Amino acid sequence: MIDINAEDQFYMQKALQQAQIAAEHDEVPVGAVIIFQNQIIAKAHNQVEMLKDPTAHAEMIAITQACNALSAKWLTDCCLYVTVEPCSMCAGALVLARINRLCYGTRDLKTGACGSVVNLAQHNALNHQVEVREGLFRDDCGALMTNFFEKKRAAGKKVKIMPDKKSEMF
Repeated sequence: MIDINAEDQFYMQKALQQAQIAAEHDEVPVGAVIIFQNQIIAKAHNQVEMLKDPTAHAEMIAITQACNALSAKWLTDCCLYVTVEPCSMCAGALVLARINRLCYGTRDLKTGACGSVVNLAQHNALNHQVEVREGLFRDDCGALMTNFFEKKRAAGKKVKIMPDKKSEMF
């Protein structure tokens, strides 16, 4: 168990709310918020199914919103809170946007690119490394994912991603 300060707790709860919105729209329940100077400047959830766009991950949408909010291409003084460890596409975008800090809930043991499968967020060969903190509300984030996919399987829908553990999504 990691120590959770009040600020981290507040923002991760906001990310969890976004993940719940995704689940309600039959999207993989991932939610994200980006913080700048103690204010939420972006909030998003997965919209892959709705937009028919494989790049419409919560992190990608939030990064676009944050860049627009700051009228900047770099988010050097920002923190991203996301319910699930970012994939390689999203981790690459975090590096390119120069996000300062990433806090995520549960690991993704199939496609996680911030330490689980690979670590693009902190790769020494890249021009920027993201400070990473994992495990915020791990059980809540993992349960949301597990419940989502259990319902999909129970309904007989094709599931491409199957959780291995309840506390770690993949």
